[in-house]
Amino acid sequence: MPKISREQVKVPVDVLPEARDTYVENYMKATRGTGRLMLFACDQKVEHLNHDFYGEGIDPSDADPEHLFQIASKAEIGVMATQRGMVARYAADYPEINYLVKMNSKSNLVKKDQDDPYSPMLSDIEGVLAMADAGVNIVGVGYTIYLGSEYESTMMAEAGELIAEAHANGLITVLWIYPRGKAVPDEKSADTIAGAAGVALCLGADFVKVNPPHEADGKSSAELLHIASVAAGRTGLVCAGGSKRDANEFLSDLYDQIHIGGADGNATGRNIHTRSLDEAVRLANAIAAITLGDWSVEDAEAVYAGKKTYKLGD
Repeated sequence: MPKISREQVKVPVDVLPEARDTYVENYMKATRGTGRLMLFACDQKVEHLNHDFYGEGIDPSDADPEHLFQIASKAEIGVMATQRGMVARYAADYPEINYLVKMNSKSNLVKKDQDDPYSPMLSDIEGVLAMADAGVNIVGVGYTIYLGSEYESTMMAEAGELIAEAHANGLITVLWIYPRGKAVPDEKSADTIAGAAGVALCLGADFVKVNPPHEADGKSSAELLHIASVAAGRTGLVCAGGSKRDANEFLSDLYDQIHIGGADGNATGRNIHTRSLDEAVRLANAIAAITLGDWSVEDAEAVYAGKKTYKLGD
């Protein structure tokens, strides 16, 4: 498995000296000491309302928000990302989970042809820092930018300020960057995705979550993702998992994203939590086997099938 020491963590210089040890600790927690991020994305209750939690093809257990925390507590994830209120309501019962607070969100009710997307801050970072000071296991914060939206300047300014404040207090930062709006003709072109990765670096993020590019010019998505991985520099790049699909196909794509595309992990939500608790944990552990354990696709598929087990350090 990949492994890094505390001394190998590249601490940004905007981390205040007195917060340096806290930052290193949070980085090691989030990446489980591997330098790779396995982010369990659980921010869709605002982003997609109830569409990802109830309906055809979705396990009935997903209707209960606690399902998300049960998965995160049982599976070998790195960090669970969700809104501050969700953390506030459930973290006391699940103190062992590494939390990353998603600081902005918007619903999907306003469509792109009605208005360019803007995702406002839901609260300031002071409330998050107060929760961390009170003992909640918060390791970082996240923020979404819709690059190309007419509101991109506002979102970039908010994200830049958030990252500076988070780093000053020893928290890691993850940006979700999705090119989207009337000015963006192709949201998943390799060049546009690489541009988004470069923006995340310029804003100082530790990791950036992007959609994988579509195939083009005879090259696979993973091959084209490598352009974005290079553009991200010292900001780790992870791919969004997208909507629910065949688990074995997903695991194969994830392996290629890391080993061909140069990704530094993954950020998966719906592909995990729309399943029953048992299946969700098995799939999350299969994803962790590839991301954190550097296992093969075949071995990860065996974890998902229940024929093998994966524990961090295997």
